[in-house]
Amino acid sequence: MRRLGSGQRPSAGHIALTAAILLIAAVSGVFGATGPGAAHAVIESEAGTPERTIVGLATPVVAPVQLSATPSDGATQVNPAAPVTLKAVNGTIERVALTGADGQSVQGALDAGNTSWTAAGPLAFNTDYKFSYTARDAAGREVSKSATFTTVSTANEADAAVYPLDGMTVGVAQPLQITFSEPVLNKEAVEKALHITSSSGQAGAFHWFSDRMVRYRPESFWAAHSTVTMDMKLFGVDLGRGQIGNFNKKVTVKIGDKKVAVADAAAHTFTVSINDQPAGSWPVTMGDERFPSARGFLVFMEKHRVEHMDASTIGLKPGDPAYYGQLDVNYATRLTPSGEFIHQATDTAMPFLGTANLSHGCIGMSEAGAKWVFDNMTAGDVVQVVNTEGDYANHDDGFGDWNIPWAEYARR
Repeated sequence: MRRLGSGQRPSAGHIALTAAILLIAAVSGVFGATGPGAAHAVIESEAGTPERTIVGLATPVVAPVQLSATPSDGATQVNPAAPVTLKAVNGTIERVALTGADGQSVQGALDAGNTSWTAAGPLAFNTDYKFSYTARDAAGREVSKSATFTTVSTANEADAAVYPLDGMTVGVAQPLQITFSEPVLNKEAVEKALHITSSSGQAGAFHWFSDRMVRYRPESFWAAHSTVTMDMKLFGVDLGRGQIGNFNKKVTVKIGDKKVAVADAAAHTFTVSINDQPAGSWPVTMGDERFPSARGFLVFMEKHRVEHMDASTIGLKPGDPAYYGQLDVNYATRLTPSGEFIHQATDTAMPFLGTANLSHGCIGMSEAGAKWVFDNMTAGDVVQVVNTEGDYANHDDGFGDWNIPWAEYARR
């Protein structure tokens, strides 16, 4: 290019060229060069992040989706009743899969906004699970993650046995009993999970006989011909020390006639009423001075047409005047696990029915009396033993619940 000398005036072409060059420089300073290796000038509104919905324009930043899953990745001893959830912030959930080690899928549901997912059902014990999910943010970007966790092991799975069984018909004195496979420390939580109702409207109370056994009864005997329902929601309940309940179950028990007997050790009689009407009376022999019959209420437990008895089980040995060796008795109805029965008296005791007490604590009757009791009375019926020198049987030796004052029984 020819340099303009002094005194020379620029031509019109010169001026146009110079203006064009200045315009290009100005544009490059604002927007940056477009050629390879050209630097990009940062606009203030874009500083700090390059994320934009349209590349090259200063528009609002789209935040990435944030996901939170429960249980956390790698968690162990997860309660199978605990909810499995996924929540999304700044985006929506696209896909979720929750699968056990056996390949079984656990279904779930999204909320209306597709920002929250919750598993629909409980999990299995002692199982490895894989939790996989995908979400999308407002810019259309997807993020996928997965986690694994393991539920409560078999060693921490707690079971329970219930009595009476579902559908049984029992007498008015039958308490409800639950015996747990593991000790229960969180007794209040367990009681809240046991919902008990009666068609008679009777309310009751729980009484813990040990850390493994709890019973429930009303203040007075159950109403005759009523029904009692126990709805147990124990699945997932923490019994304490990491022991988790493993079942839900509903048990309905029918209450039969009100059958109450009174065994009088002084009068040597056994008298029965049914629905408060006299049903029969028989002479008996009861426990002697060395082995007096237990006093108070004894609840009928089970019946055996023939029961084998062994003197050694109550500590008797040959040479002891009370030793009777081994023998079989007829029409035996159990009152306590420790060995008190109502049964047909032995041949040697028959002459003393109604006149003397010479048994080892049992209530001995004639064949007709023992057979009537065997045929007509059942589990949950009750006999009240009076005028005996014996003490109460241990409260957990059979169903001794009715010998505990109500104020004490209802106090945990």
